Amino acid sequence: MLKIGITGQNGFIGNHLYNSIGLFKEEFEIVIFEKSIFEEISKLEEFVKKCDVIVHLAALNRHDDDKVLHDTNILLTEKLIKALIQTKSKAHVIFSSSTQEEKDNLYGKSKMTSRELFINWSSLSGGKFSGLIIPNVFGPFGKPNYNSVVATFCYKLINNENPKIENNSLIKLIYVGELIDKILEIIRNCQGQSKIIINETNEINVSDLLKKLSSFKVQYIDQGKIPNLENSFDINLFNTFRSYLDLEYFFPRKYLKHSDYRGCFVEVIKLGVGGQISFSTTDSGITRGNHFHTRKIERFSVIKGNALIQLRKIGDKKIHDFYLNGDEPAYVDMPIWFTHNIKNIGNDVLYTIFWINEFYDENNPDTYFENV
Repeated sequence: MLKIGITGQNGFIGNHLYNSIGLFKEEFEIVIFEKSIFEEISKLEEFVKKCDVIVHLAALNRHDDDKVLHDTNILLTEKLIKALIQTKSKAHVIFSSSTQEEKDNLYGKSKMTSRELFINWSSLSGGKFSGLIIPNVFGPFGKPNYNSVVATFCYKLINNENPKIENNSLIKLIYVGELIDKILEIIRNCQGQSKIIINETNEINVSDLLKKLSSFKVQYIDQGKIPNLENSFDINLFNTFRSYLDLEYFFPRKYLKHSDYRGCFVEVIKLGVGGQISFSTTDSGITRGNHFHTRKIERFSVIKGNALIQLRKIGDKKIHDFYLNGDEPAYVDMPIWFTHNIKNIGNDVLYTIFWINEFYDENNPDTYFENV
C-alpha cells in the first residue's frame, strides 16, 4: 500500500486529491499534512519519512507583492528538499507547476525554479521526480478571486453581483477531477519524468464562459430548470456553479402546486438534460442513502409524507438538515462531494421522486457510501 502525503492538503487541488485518494483505501494510505509542518524542520522530516509519494501542492497563487509570492514558493520547495536530503528519502515527488512557466512573471519563475531544484535533487539522490505543467484548473469549492476566473464568476453571479471582464482572452481549462485522475495515474505508474505536460481539456473565451454561467443562473436559480448540459464540460461547469450555493438559504425549494376539485398537479422537474426518474416509498423511521457522488446531479422531491433530508460535505462535520412535507411539495438537489440521506420522520408512508442525470451503470456507479 502506497503512503501518500500532500503538501497543501487543505487547498483547492489538495483537498480534491485528498478526498479522491480516500476512495481507494485498499490501494493508498494518506499521511496527514498540516500547514504548520513547514514551520519546524523536525516535523517536516517526520512527514517525509512516512511517505512513499509526496505531492507538493503547497504554494501561494496570488499576493499583493509578487516578490513575496516568488520567494515564499521557492522557500517551501527548499525546505522540502532539505528534509528529503536529511532523511535520505527515495520518495516519488510530484510537483504542480504551471503553464505560467512560459510567461515573464515572478509566479511562473518561482514554479520553474522549484521544478529545476527538484530535478537536481532527484539526479543527486536517486529519488523519483515528476514535474507537472498544469493549465488553469476549475472545479467545486475553488476560492473566488484566487483560484480561477470560473470560481470568481460563479461566486459573483450567485451573490447577485455583476462580474467584469478585464481581458476577453481564450483560456485553457482542465476540470479538477480530470487533473486528479492524471495525478493518480502518475502515482500508480511510479515513473519519474521531469516535465509532464497536462493538456487542457477545454478552451473557451472569457465572455463565452460568463455567458454560459449566466444562463445557469437564469435557468437554475431563477426558473428552477436543469439546464441543457451538452457535454462533460457543461456538467463539470454546472457542478462547479452549484457548489457556491448557500444550501440552507437555497433549499428546500417549494414547487408550484395547482389544486382544484379533482386534486392537485405539480410540475416536478423541467429538464434541458436527460437521465432517469424513479420513485420510492419509505416506511416510517427508515433512512435511505448515506452515500455521495463525485459527478452526478441528483434531485429528491418529496410529494407525500414527512421527510428529513441531510447533507454533509466530505471532510466536514457540519450537517445540513432540510425538513420537507408532502402537503407543500418541495425538492433538494444533492451537490457533488456531499454525502446525503433521506429519512421518513412521519407516521405514514413517505413518497419520494428521484431524478438523476445519468443512467445507473453498475460498472461505474459513482456511488460511495459514507454515513452523514
